[in-house]
Amino acid sequence: MSRPGPDLFPMLDPCTAKTPVEQRPLLHPREARQVAAMFKILANDTRVRMLHALVKQPGLCVGEIAESLGMKPQAVSNQLQRLADRGIVESERRGTRVRYRIVDPCVAHLLSYGLCLAEDAEARRG
Repeated sequence: MSRPGPDLFPMLDPCTAKTPVEQRPLLHPREARQVAAMFKILANDTRVRMLHALVKQPGLCVGEIAESLGMKPQAVSNQLQRLADRGIVESERRGTRVRYRIVDPCVAHLLSYGLCLAEDAEARRG
């Protein structure tokens, strides 16, 4: 896989400073639905793997993601569209290739936290 030049996509910055969840008022039902919808779109092993690939190497095209995951390009394209519809990834056309990147750097942190939770839960079980 070839990586696009450094000027194609900026590096992911840490999450922007936001009010910590423990300092916020109790979520309104609408806000809770929005958060649940975000987790629902992320609750798919294929999409999680795709996002991890994009965290590791921003600016991959569909074919590169498909190759790294051992999937067909059409299946990858369909999943990328779902992520794009939710505003999680965006694309940029460069010549004949469309490159994808994660929009919000908090996604990388969320993946790290999810992996940490899964590993810790597994360790506690046995």
